[in-house]
Amino acid sequence: MLTLDNARPGARLRIVSVDGRGWVQRLYQMGLLPGSVVEVVANYGVGPVVLRVMGVEVAIGRGIARRIYVEEVKEG
Repeated sequence: MLTLDNARPGARLRIVSVDGRGWVQRLYQMGLLPGSVVEVVANYGVGPVVLRVMGVEVAIGRGIARRIYVEEVKEG
């Protein structure tokens, strides 16, 4: 399964699960919960991963992105 830190820019992804405690509630407040569809705006391999979720851009650290499991959204 793909983790968010490995996703390519422009990809539309559905969050499958989030592995962790403590900061998970904050991710949920940002709209990053299982079932949400996100678009990767920027992912350069270093620094934060920038996402668009519900029309808003958010940046998350790579360590956290590594714990978010996603799947590609099939078009059509």
